[in-house]
Amino acid sequence: MVNLSMKIGIGADHRGFFLKEELKKFLEKNNFEVKDFGTFSNEVFDYPDVAFPLGEAVKKRKIAKGILICGSGLGMSIAANKIKGIRAALCLNKEMAKMARNHNDANILVLAANFTTLRKAKEIVKTFLKEKFEGGRHLRRINKIKKYENLTLGK
Repeated sequence: MVNLSMKIGIGADHRGFFLKEELKKFLEKNNFEVKDFGTFSNEVFDYPDVAFPLGEAVKKRKIAKGILICGSGLGMSIAANKIKGIRAALCLNKEMAKMARNHNDANILVLAANFTTLRKAKEIVKTFLKEKFEGGRHLRRINKIKKYENLTLGK
């Protein structure tokens, strides 16, 4: 795995807890500094309670990128994308992860624990962390999103 010397945030609700724990080990083994935002057990836990703090940490550049995990990935995506400056992308395969980074400059990867094996999750994470934003025509689109965020979300 490419070591990008980044601090990665990771978080999950109860449905994503076990996948989060395995991915945390995978990232640490590959020399990433990992900040765990919880949950810390498989007891019922509401996804916004981890999506918001992790998203704020990405926004404030306390961590370089984030990984959020819930059962379907949908709740985490919705919650994280409420934060100005966050582009959270639900990725079900490495091709989606590549496009999320290359075309959308996604800064949070969202995984669906109910539909993603550990092996596939590792491939997705590896791709997401390795790929870069291409800019060009994609930058024009990202700038439109930022402009709209500034108009509607303020600070």
